[in-house]
Amino acid sequence: MDAADLVRLTNRGMIVFDLALGTGAIAAPEATLRRLGHGAPSADARHLFRRCGPIWLTFAAAHLVAAVRDEPEDWWAVAWLRGTEVLTDVVWSASPALSRPGAKAKLRFAGAFNLALAAGCAAVARRRR
Repeated sequence: MDAADLVRLTNRGMIVFDLALGTGAIAAPEATLRRLGHGAPSADARHLFRRCGPIWLTFAAAHLVAAVRDEPEDWWAVAWLRGTEVLTDVVWSASPALSRPGAKAKLRFAGAFNLALAAGCAAVARRRR
């Protein structure tokens, strides 16, 4: 398995992850937040999190399109989307509402993961030319 194969495999995993996260944010925001290490959310936090559900569903769709079509422009789109997420989880990790041990560290790791995946998807896009 080379690096491009690893990116493609990770991309398929992100379809499932973003679909679950988006669906959970919309259908069960409190339970999904709890699963992510958040304490009992206030009403506004719950609604703000629910509002992010369609964003994650859009990410799942972008990952799916890249997996199915495998065209450079699709990989560039996923690279850009993942790039927009590099700092969001890092910023969220500063929330005092994250109380489960390890939750803050996992969110910081998510920022690094998004950076690596963005770079990997860009590399796949360049290789396909």
